[in-house]
Amino acid sequence: MTQRLPLVFILITLCLDAMGIGLILPVMPDLIQEVDGGSLADAALWGGILTTAFAVMQFGLSPLIGSLSDRFGRRPVLLISLLFMALDYLVMAVAGSIWLLLAGRIVGGITASTPSTANAFIADISTPEEKAARFGLAGAAFGVGFVLGPMVGGALAEFGTRAPFFAAAALSAANLVFGYFILPETVTDRIRRPFSWARANPLGAFASVSALPGAFRLVLVFFFYQVAFIVYPAIWAYFGQARFGWGPGMIGLSLASFGVAIAIVQGALIRHVLKFLGERGTVTWGLGFNFCAFLAMALVTSGPLALILTPLTALGAVVTPALQGIMSRTVPDDAQGELQGVLTSAGALAMIISPLVMTSVFSAFTRESAPLFMPGAPFVVSMALMVVCGAIFLGPRKVPRPS
Repeated sequence: MTQRLPLVFILITLCLDAMGIGLILPVMPDLIQEVDGGSLADAALWGGILTTAFAVMQFGLSPLIGSLSDRFGRRPVLLISLLFMALDYLVMAVAGSIWLLLAGRIVGGITASTPSTANAFIADISTPEEKAARFGLAGAAFGVGFVLGPMVGGALAEFGTRAPFFAAAALSAANLVFGYFILPETVTDRIRRPFSWARANPLGAFASVSALPGAFRLVLVFFFYQVAFIVYPAIWAYFGQARFGWGPGMIGLSLASFGVAIAIVQGALIRHVLKFLGERGTVTWGLGFNFCAFLAMALVTSGPLALILTPLTALGAVVTPALQGIMSRTVPDDAQGELQGVLTSAGALAMIISPLVMTSVFSAFTRESAPLFMPGAPFVVSMALMVVCGAIFLGPRKVPRPS
């Protein structure tokens, strides 16, 4: 029981972090138009800016917050983050200007930079034999939150665009109270270490890529793939409203079905695909499948057909785990953590770039002055990126010269 309740608190915290990402997606088009008064195309541009601001703060401050927890302890970092998370949701709930929404997303990105601290807490309280299973629980909690976020946001939107934020604030506050009473401190003098700016620098991971022979090409594939795949959360709410006239409820339902399908693909189906095709074949098949899925989404004009296609497009999510499997063998055993740091940074950078690119393309092809009304234009960009990924992945590789 001493460990069980703190572990439950950590899992709830990770779930809330993920919910914070997806909760606002169904209501964001209406909320931005409500406070800014612009068109849907203008709202998409602002949506990209808000998402990128959130991702920038996560990218820049996750290593910093993790290092602070090594110095000052997990308990104060997690509880302070939850306090500001609850306050941030309240600010978003009453925001009357786009600039206050932007400030809220910046603070939200900082408070959502807690997974490194949460995972460190799990490592602190777990034996070596327990760590893998408990990290699996952490990943599952994050996945559940990413599915629940759009569903809850879409359902609560029926009570107004601000309702999801009030609900999120209440959940964060309740979890804060729970953590205050049951969360112990796990950083002792034996494992406490001085704070170092070198360890808190997120760009250090990119600098280390050159030290991983053979991995740089695959990291490029991983990065471009992430930029392409992020098209779904980046523009789906705007795409669904512009193309099919969907409201927040339908958008939340479709996003939830997509999240559930990805969880099934990456949690269960991937093992069978890898056994049949192998890692390299799985990546190749996945890139080709994603190209076709993006093409279908670019051209679909029927809402019911789009709902059928949405979970099917998640079959392309086999690319990421297969790529990670290949890359893990290109580096020595003592560089596995370094490689994962590079991939985490590459994914965060993709989250910064992709929303801006995709929402800008969507805006250009949906505003009144557009030469062609095509809400699915961002999916064409993702198709092109699949071609780039395929060219890099299947292209000639350098063979080391014999000494």
